[in-house]
Amino acid sequence: MADFIQRSVADDRIKAKYAKTDAARLEKMLVDQICEAAGGPCTYSGRDMKQAHTDMGVTAAEFDAQVEVLGASLDHFNVSQAEQDELLGLLAPMRDDIVEVESQETGTPLPAAFQPAPPLS
Repeated sequence: MADFIQRSVADDRIKAKYAKTDAARLEKMLVDQICEAAGGPCTYSGRDMKQAHTDMGVTAAEFDAQVEVLGASLDHFNVSQAEQDELLGLLAPMRDDIVEVESQETGTPLPAAFQPAPPLS
């Protein structure tokens, strides 16, 4: 997951959306969420995707860029295309809860109104 997060915060198309992110919290939440969605033993205890992304101003193109970054990270670890497709199929329904702006713009700043979840204690 660290590779995916590093790629995300370095990608000019999406890195602004991580300006207020606590990396340790993000990594734990992503691991738990993906593990649970894939039928693993984890329990995701974070906010739902709508609540977590409210006031972030995520554009459709930024969402698509994030999916590309995920794909690049999975490719880096030689995850098969079938497994990637399965994971993306689990995550795709979250799009409507994450995207707030139907736009092809990327690199948009994180709005001042956005309030991130508190850091892990």
